[in-house]
Amino acid sequence: MNAGLRFVTETCKMRAFVRLWDEIGRDRYGVSDEKARRFRYGVQVNSLGLTENQAENNVYRILLETLAVTLSKDARARAVQLPAWNEALGLPRPWDQQWSLRMQQILAYETDLLEFEDVFEGSKVIEAKTAELAEGARAELKRIAALGGAAAAIETMKGALVESNRQRVEAIESGAMKVVGVNCFTEAEPSPLEAGEKSIQTVDLSVEADQIARLKAWRAQRNRAEAEAAIAALQAAAQEARNVMPASLTCAKAGVTTGEWSQALRAVYGEYRGPTGVALVIETGGDDIEAVKRDVAALSEKLGRQLSLLVGKPGLDGHSNGAEQIAARGRAVGMEVHYEGIRLTPREIVAAAKEKRAHAVGLSILSGSHLDLVQEVVRLMRAEDMDAVPLIVGGIIPPADALALRQMGVAAVYTPKDFKITAIMSDIVRLVDARA
Repeated sequence: MNAGLRFVTETCKMRAFVRLWDEIGRDRYGVSDEKARRFRYGVQVNSLGLTENQAENNVYRILLETLAVTLSKDARARAVQLPAWNEALGLPRPWDQQWSLRMQQILAYETDLLEFEDVFEGSKVIEAKTAELAEGARAELKRIAALGGAAAAIETMKGALVESNRQRVEAIESGAMKVVGVNCFTEAEPSPLEAGEKSIQTVDLSVEADQIARLKAWRAQRNRAEAEAAIAALQAAAQEARNVMPASLTCAKAGVTTGEWSQALRAVYGEYRGPTGVALVIETGGDDIEAVKRDVAALSEKLGRQLSLLVGKPGLDGHSNGAEQIAARGRAVGMEVHYEGIRLTPREIVAAAKEKRAHAVGLSILSGSHLDLVQEVVRLMRAEDMDAVPLIVGGIIPPADALALRQMGVAAVYTPKDFKITAIMSDIVRLVDARA
């Protein structure tokens, strides 16, 4: 589950979830044991709302989101995963993670929260909102069932998520949705929490080399014949549509690595690429949008074809919201946008950029591995004589790293503080035009 800042609504959402879980378990699946129908869930407090601007305010945001899933006993989370206050700045340090952990411990051990029954029981306001959300969820479940079930409706559901976030982003840009420190109350004193070179976690470069060395040592000491036989048996089970679990256990006992196991299955099944949720045509409005549309049209005429932007997410980072919104806004202003989703290799991204004849390449990286990944993309682009194609990078990137990226040849770097996406589109037009 996920929890957002509108904590009264979020509390009602979880109460509605409990109600629906019990209802569906009883009526659809015939579960008669009331205890077996209890909704036991873990929650990840939302990182989407964390801000780079005045990042210290994120402590309050995290606390309020925690209360949303803990105040109501009947709908209380069994496990809560809290982000760190500075995740929009860079990788959190152990101390930052500890601070979030202490929030849970103080709530559990120093307050009287756990001493009472559900404090919302009998509230007409809470009950009305809970009932409203439950009814809306039932209607959505019927709609998904009519589409053929969840698997058949994945593309529809993903599209709805992207569209909902698009509306949220545009509301922040226009000021209709207030975010303290971002589009209102922006004047602030310098934060001592962000001072110094060690204000975020940095990864020792030797860690990667050490891990590779240990992996090679592991492979060298195992019985090679047993490992190869186990992999072959796994592939055979997959090809014959048999249960792969017994063969997977044999692989584990033979010392087969996760990478080898997944590659063996990938060779049989191929690789699934989920829907991106980014519609081919995005309808949006505003004077800024119209101005950039005109600029895109003019540059496209100058180039002799539609301005083309390739958006890529390299590495293991699965946080796709930013990339999706960049892709959506690019289409909204008239660009030809190519976006294939998450977890692509630098080689795949550069190959796609060359094939699509992209005028610009944008990378979204939130995993902290931006320096290595961008360096590899730059190297491959140069090898393909794509020096004239501007490379733009966005993500959780500390200022020192942003400077290093520019020194590598990156044309522009954007971080969460750059929340006006239409302005980014205008910058891309300018960068491409300067090299046309």
